[in-house]
Amino acid sequence: MVQDFITPEGLERLKEELEYLETHRRKQVASRIKKALEQGDLSENAEYAEAKDEQAFVEGRILEIKAKVKNVKIIEKKKSGQDSEVTVGSTILVDGSMGKKELMIVGSSESDPMNGKISNESPIGKAFLGKAQGDKVEVDAPGGKQEFKILKLK
Repeated sequence: MVQDFITPEGLERLKEELEYLETHRRKQVASRIKKALEQGDLSENAEYAEAKDEQAFVEGRILEIKAKVKNVKIIEKKKSGQDSEVTVGSTILVDGSMGKKELMIVGSSESDPMNGKISNESPIGKAFLGKAQGDKVEVDAPGGKQEFKILKLK
């Protein structure tokens, strides 16, 4: 499995989701299966089939989260001025076609472009890695070529 980068907050959210799935969702799904079994004939019992599908989804998500938690690399918070180049965990102020934006370079599991969290594996994230304040970055993104200037590393 490829190692993923994650912030301490992102790791905490994953652990909370895992605890919820293991302690609450499993019980809810088991209860649904039990009720469906009490209805008798399973060959035409849609409720039973749906509950079993949900159980498979929940168990799959539990395994996925456990694997992620086991293989993540925590992104350490950087102090202002600590780095001279963009790395995973860097927060940068950029100026581009959509004006000035603050972006944080994060691992793929925390990516949220609408909220300024850019995956280190995305075309834009890859283009910023290793760059410094004042550098201009050109990116061939799915929406077309974009240009950015790194105004500040935070």
